[in-house]
Amino acid sequence: MEGKAKKITKKVILYVILILLAVIWVIPMFTLVATAIKSKGDFYSGISLFSMPESIAWDNFVNAITKGRLLTYMKNDLIVSCLKVPLGIFIEALAAFALTRLQVRHKTGLFIFFLIGMMLPMQTALVPINVVYSNLGLLNTYFGLFYVYVGFGISFGILILRGFFNGIPKDIDEAAYIDGCNKWQLFWKIILPVAKPAVATLVITDFLSTWNEYLLASVIINDNTMKTVPVGIMTFVGEHGTDYGYLCAGVLLSVIPVLIVYLIFQRHFVEGMAGAVKS
Repeated sequence: MEGKAKKITKKVILYVILILLAVIWVIPMFTLVATAIKSKGDFYSGISLFSMPESIAWDNFVNAITKGRLLTYMKNDLIVSCLKVPLGIFIEALAAFALTRLQVRHKTGLFIFFLIGMMLPMQTALVPINVVYSNLGLLNTYFGLFYVYVGFGISFGILILRGFFNGIPKDIDEAAYIDGCNKWQLFWKIILPVAKPAVATLVITDFLSTWNEYLLASVIINDNTMKTVPVGIMTFVGEHGTDYGYLCAGVLLSVIPVLIVYLIFQRHFVEGMAGAVKS
């Protein structure tokens, strides 16, 4: 009886903690939605931050799309993300395949070299990137953003894929070679399909980080027609005041593409992260 009571107590404590954590995560999203549907008058009427308004201010969403040019920013961000994510993952998968499947000298040293990229703060590269891009004419271009995003994302992608590739039995390689596969066919037709969970995990994390990246985009992009969502939304903030309903409506709309990508690939997300840390 005492053992059962202890188990029940542990479960109760666990569920209480989980409920509290869920509330902590939900409150910011609720306040974002509640703010997005409030008009300017609601903010000056003394209504609580957590209260819903009497009428929904749909004008906030309309203004975010028309006056705020949010669709233009989302289009720019989507172009860069759709270029960066597939090509970045492909390059990272090739490197991880070489580190785990090919006879490459100093594999551990090469892997550590790639990981050093994760230790380099973006801030230290801002001035060199700006100088080089100015000389090459890459400022205010999609390729300028795409190039640096791929470079800064390679280390994390190799870390995830190398761990997952190491968990794939080497017997598969031998069977593939016996069936007549070459190294490229082994990579493309066998290893990558088996590593779908890890690839799906990278699609979610890469798309999210690329879509939300602000620092590099704010340095490389100055043209209003080329700005991405994080940089573009900052134009919603006024010099002498900010319409928070209008701002939150823009933020809420900008979340939709990320949510769609997550819903498509989330089935493989946990499995991919678990496989990546096995080694």
